[in-house]
Amino acid sequence: MQTAETSLTDRLVSLIETGGPIPLSTFMQIALHDPQAGYYATRPGLGRDFTTAPETSQIFGELIGIWLVHEWRGLGAPERFQLVEIGPGRGQLMLDALRVAGVAGGEAFLNALSLVFVEPSPVLRRALADVFAPLNPVFAGTLAAVPAGPALIIGNEYLDCLPARQFRRSGGVWRECVVGLTEGRRLAFGLAADEPRPPAGTALAGDAVEVQTGLDLLVADLVTRASPVRALFIDYGPDSAAPGDTLRAYRDGRQAGPLEAPGLCDLTVDVDFGRLARLAAAAGLDVAGPTPQGMFLLGLGAQARLNQLVAANPDTADQVFEAARKLIDPADMGARFKAICLSSGGLPAPAGF
Repeated sequence: MQTAETSLTDRLVSLIETGGPIPLSTFMQIALHDPQAGYYATRPGLGRDFTTAPETSQIFGELIGIWLVHEWRGLGAPERFQLVEIGPGRGQLMLDALRVAGVAGGEAFLNALSLVFVEPSPVLRRALADVFAPLNPVFAGTLAAVPAGPALIIGNEYLDCLPARQFRRSGGVWRECVVGLTEGRRLAFGLAADEPRPPAGTALAGDAVEVQTGLDLLVADLVTRASPVRALFIDYGPDSAAPGDTLRAYRDGRQAGPLEAPGLCDLTVDVDFGRLARLAAAAGLDVAGPTPQGMFLLGLGAQARLNQLVAANPDTADQVFEAARKLIDPADMGARFKAICLSSGGLPAPAGF
């Protein structure tokens, strides 16, 4: 009997047999987003394959709630605005954020927002619709499909799943990494026969580099939206140098081979924050960051909130402290994860930067 895994693998094999090896970015797009058998469309693995900051500690989402109220006021406190989360998962970040934002911003903030989730997964859409039913959330497949108007946009661990092209240099010649077939019709990595150079503007260092072309599309989407707009992205990756070979796959809480089970593994790469900042600035957006996640959260009041939670929960104080430490400590998530804010012009500086 064919499983979703073998079905998707068979389709990839047929695609390659028909048209030749495919770029790594094409493989990632199919493996993650195929509507029938792609990972995010069929089996989102939060808490099983990976755990994000909002699931680690409530402090993360609560501080984002404070940030949202501050930035809503920075937009001029519009009577209507789009509150957009890209890749919301099960909605834990937004639940924590709105709980605090409702207190900090009051009814005026809650009445002004129109909640929009950019989420392709039918499974997650149904769950989110139930959890946030009182707010009548709207769902969109892409950021470009979000209704026009003033907007605050949040994307936590979204950028890392944008498909990446990978290039390798051998003997002074750059070649693109592709996915082809062995003689036994198994998926395998290889190099393209031609010699395409990495896209212009890529900071080249070492003998491998990854380029997420989705960053270009993201910036274009933000630029073409009606002002004012402010977007906060938090993810992992270097703040200036381009990532090398960072492609990883996770399944059932362990690291797996990226080609071993298409559609059953989460695929991820490090984000090139330096390139994103350069693209955004060149397009006329204001850029704050990237700054380490730990510094960003401390700037929003993480220490004070941690002290409150420890005092209020003495029986679980150690667990509360350890969860918050993971978010802030440079030896854990505090330095590897970065925050970057992209805004239309003329807005005040965002909080936390």
